[in-house]
Amino acid sequence: MSLLSPVSPDPAAHTGPASDAFDADPGIPPQRHRPFSRANLVQTLAGGYLPLIVATLVVFLPLLWMVLSSFKQPGEIITMDLKILPESLNFENYNIAMTTVPFAQFFLNSLIVTGVGATIKVLLAILTAYALVFVRFPYKNVIFVLILVALMVPPQVSILPNYILIAGMGGKNTLWGIILPGLGTAFGTFLLRQHFMTLPGSILESAEIDGAGHWRRLWQIVVPVSGPSIATVALVVVVSEWNDYIWPLIITDRPETMTLPVGLTLLQNSEGNGSGWGILMAGAVLVIVPILLVFAALQRYIVAGLTQGSVTG
Repeated sequence: MSLLSPVSPDPAAHTGPASDAFDADPGIPPQRHRPFSRANLVQTLAGGYLPLIVATLVVFLPLLWMVLSSFKQPGEIITMDLKILPESLNFENYNIAMTTVPFAQFFLNSLIVTGVGATIKVLLAILTAYALVFVRFPYKNVIFVLILVALMVPPQVSILPNYILIAGMGGKNTLWGIILPGLGTAFGTFLLRQHFMTLPGSILESAEIDGAGHWRRLWQIVVPVSGPSIATVALVVVVSEWNDYIWPLIITDRPETMTLPVGLTLLQNSEGNGSGWGILMAGAVLVIVPILLVFAALQRYIVAGLTQGSVTG
């Protein structure tokens, strides 16, 4: 046999279908399902639309039932036969709810408590977050850890100490007694602090070289570029202040200083029999409608604020 004769290739190297060579090639992308294929539709429904529909129903159905019940007569609510829709749109429940208790006073108190409390909370959160990021002082990280601890501790733990303190200061049955214990917001401070850390330091360094102090840098540079994050904190604080129930219920027992959620307890007591459920539902609708309108108008700031600064590059 000649040394120059070609070596015959191994016939086992060509056995098997030709598609195996393409499957083993890492440069060829995997096969994708068509948009309207059965597998793609099942994955979309099971992984996307179905959880979304379930979550929406869990949140929306109780609200829908409350609104429908506010138009029902007592015989349509307390009955063995389930009636989803009311027989007629009767606004008498709303009229009774607004005249049985001093509803206008409750509404005004809620506006004052929410407006003043939310404004002070947001201002304190902005100032604290700025100090934790841009001001040099000792034990700054320790203070931030304490803020995180306050974020994880449930607010019910501080109810008794706050009551002793506020009652001792003469704040019982006063609006400032409702506002004062909740002026700090650990969530707002944490969120703004994390956002301020993403701001480019060159901007503030340039302002410092130009002679701008901390106060000017805060309100002329940091706050304008942090609008979505600040709006997110403000919206969350407004919703929590408006819906706060436990603390106003404990610190007030006079109608002239009660907020709307606490005022519903008077409405429930005045309509203690079974005929008062429709009136109570009407009062609940009147309480949540204003904050739902605010939330629906400003909810886009939540997404923008929570995602601001999360993408870099």
